Amino acid sequence: MAAQVLYLIETEENRRIRRIRRKETNVDSIEEKIRRIQAGEAPLFSDVIRLYQQRIYLYCFRLMNNKEEAEDAVQDVFIKAYQNIGQFRPQTNLNSWLYKIAYHHCLNLLRRQKFQLQLRKLLRQEVAVDSAEQMVENRLFSEPVSAALAKLDVEDRNLLILRVYEDKSFAEIGEILGISTPAVRKRYERTRGKLKKAIERREKQLWVKAN
Repeated sequence: MAAQVLYLIETEENRRIRRIRRKETNVDSIEEKIRRIQAGEAPLFSDVIRLYQQRIYLYCFRLMNNKEEAEDAVQDVFIKAYQNIGQFRPQTNLNSWLYKIAYHHCLNLLRRQKFQLQLRKLLRQEVAVDSAEQMVENRLFSEPVSAALAKLDVEDRNLLILRVYEDKSFAEIGEILGISTPAVRKRYERTRGKLKKAIERREKQLWVKAN
């Protein structure tokens, strides 16, 4: 059952990603716009936002698991991208470059949240429970997949999101994370195994409760 769930997730998400990509303009057009932005035509950056905003938002949402935080993160990511557009090089993939900025930004936010949570516990303050809206949004990840993903650390969860939901190649993921393609492939197989076992455990728990 766990393997079937993973397969269905992969195939459906891959179809969705391909549909989005078919709507985008070609890479040469984007590279030309980037050169013009670097030359001073700042308003053209709105085209970059229009083309990549939805995908970066979905990526941030899957990492943050919170709509408002993801919306804020997307704005910050594109601000950082614009501020650093002069450092972008034509030989770099713009898509991977944006994902790399988004990854590090969300990772820093999650680490900060973890620290704040630990601090609140030390101070014995109440930790806020999920709102009703958040509980609904959490269901975007189906049970028991959502429960299994929640058990993974942020690095492992990010790797699965990039590979399964974002349909990234191992080479693209390596570029985003700054590691070699073989290292990505090895980590992915290990993480995928963790997720499969976690899903199977969750399925058993749900079966016991139902019976």
